[in-house]
Amino acid sequence: MIPRYTRAQMGAIWSEDNKYKQWLEVELAASEALAEMGVVPAEAARLLRAHAGCTASRIAEIERETRHDVIAFTTAVAESMKAAGHGDDSRWFHYGMTSNDVVDTAQALQVKQSAALIRDQLEKLAASLKRRAFEFKDAVQIGRTHGIQAEPVTFGWKLALYYDEIRRNIERLDLAAAQMRYGKISGAVGVFAHIGPDAESRICEKLGLLPAPIASQVISRDRHASFLSALALIAAALEKIALEVRHLQRTEVREASEPFAAGQKGSSAMPHKKNPIVCEQICGLARVVRANVHPAMEDIALWHERDISHSSVERVVLADSCILTDYLLEKTIWLIDNMRVFPDRMRRNLDLTKGLVFSGQLLLDLAAAGMLREDAYRLVQRHAMHCWETDGDFRAAVSADPEISACLTRDQLDRTFALDRQLGNINTIFDRVFGTP
Repeated sequence: MIPRYTRAQMGAIWSEDNKYKQWLEVELAASEALAEMGVVPAEAARLLRAHAGCTASRIAEIERETRHDVIAFTTAVAESMKAAGHGDDSRWFHYGMTSNDVVDTAQALQVKQSAALIRDQLEKLAASLKRRAFEFKDAVQIGRTHGIQAEPVTFGWKLALYYDEIRRNIERLDLAAAQMRYGKISGAVGVFAHIGPDAESRICEKLGLLPAPIASQVISRDRHASFLSALALIAAALEKIALEVRHLQRTEVREASEPFAAGQKGSSAMPHKKNPIVCEQICGLARVVRANVHPAMEDIALWHERDISHSSVERVVLADSCILTDYLLEKTIWLIDNMRVFPDRMRRNLDLTKGLVFSGQLLLDLAAAGMLREDAYRLVQRHAMHCWETDGDFRAAVSADPEISACLTRDQLDRTFALDRQLGNINTIFDRVFGTP
């Protein structure tokens, strides 16, 4: 991923330096576990821990000749042992292991590190959404379906809806990350020809992983596809939030907006512009995270006990999806924390149609008063469509209709158009989402 969209901590996890650090940790854990079992000399394991090392630049140099990254890695480590005066002990490095014993197990460690960062960001976003949901719990806003005014909601209710979805994303991430916390040291085709299951269990325990119950030369890629799907769902939720702010920031709506900093410029040609550029960035990059799920799904089916068609894909999609999800979370947290909200404008927009948004309640009240529903619908719709076309006052029109007056008293009609009646269950919804205080 390009530096523009990479936060330092997540970028470091997917750096070449950290990748080889995790490879080395897997190898050293293997040497130590095998030493405990009497397979590798204890002194060799100690010396490997003390002196084994490598650099990404040296590995890249060797790989240009070998065209095999794991061989380049083991060669670089052997050089470091020789330089430390313990070259003979390097023969116990990578003992009994195949390349993907190292690569898949180390990759699980990188995913574990990434998932912890992403989960922390999700918790921060949830806390921000909760705080602002309560801040605007009673800020009345018109709800829209198909982009058209429907019935009243509150802006806090909208934020509570997003909070609820983020909590589910945390649950999905936890499950997908847990399914990725597996290593494998079962050899070239997964049948433990050279290192036994007990050794694999010891090695994985040292690394804070579980041993895969069964694997071919690689860990089954449905785990990876599930993890990337969880990230894609997170990205989709973030786009959902950003897309709403983009709509609410439109000149004709102006109910909420992302911040516009002092000195910021919106357009090279139009000085008045305040564009939702961060929201648009969130929406755009979310597409990349979702798109990465497709190649991850394709990686599930490999030839026989493995090929390497998945390998090149994962070098891109795993790193990019983790880096982008982390970046998008940071941007969305910033958006929610600093979002400008305009309750007066929300109320003005709700009143724009002069009561049309209460047509559904009027329909129900007429039916409850004894009018046939079909008759009530035709009557209410006739007034609604006329007021829509003429920008008329819906409440005044229905109040003057003798058929309606015959069914509903003025007090009952006042109750039809009462916001507190429409929004009387907001507190109950908040209790269901956030728990009773």
